[in-house]
Amino acid sequence: MLARNTVLGATLAVALGATGALAQSDSPFSSLAGSWSGNGTISMNDGHNERIRCKAQYEVAPSGIIMHQNLRCASDSYKFEVKSSLQADGSQILGSWTETTRQVTGNVTGTIQGGTIATSVKGTGFTATLGVQTKGNSQSVSIVPTGTDIQSVKIDLKRA
Repeated sequence: MLARNTVLGATLAVALGATGALAQSDSPFSSLAGSWSGNGTISMNDGHNERIRCKAQYEVAPSGIIMHQNLRCASDSYKFEVKSSLQADGSQILGSWTETTRQVTGNVTGTIQGGTIATSVKGTGFTATLGVQTKGNSQSVSIVPTGTDIQSVKIDLKRA
């Protein structure tokens, strides 16, 4: 269960982490500003599906290229909290995350262009890819981890 929670938490952190309160309209994070919450589904390799609920709070530095995020998610069988720090360099995203309840950490790399984010999350013993598509006040997150019992995660979020 630790691997499942760690992968899910880390990938959600990246997917949701590129948001924040920001004044600069040309920042890669500006279209994502604000608090988000929503629901989704975790699909397990054994065919089992489970509902998940998430809330996130984001802070963006005045420069608009550094973001700090706190994400809390819960399903019927577990919960986790992830804190992330991301930095944009043009269309490139680099950063780190920590799943605070288990003290597990990892790195994030990827790209952001317009409302589309594509990243890879790496931690001890796993990797995951994910895509995020943001349109207005809606955000769709698709996560595909490897090396765990999770097949995929799909979440739809709304700006609070």
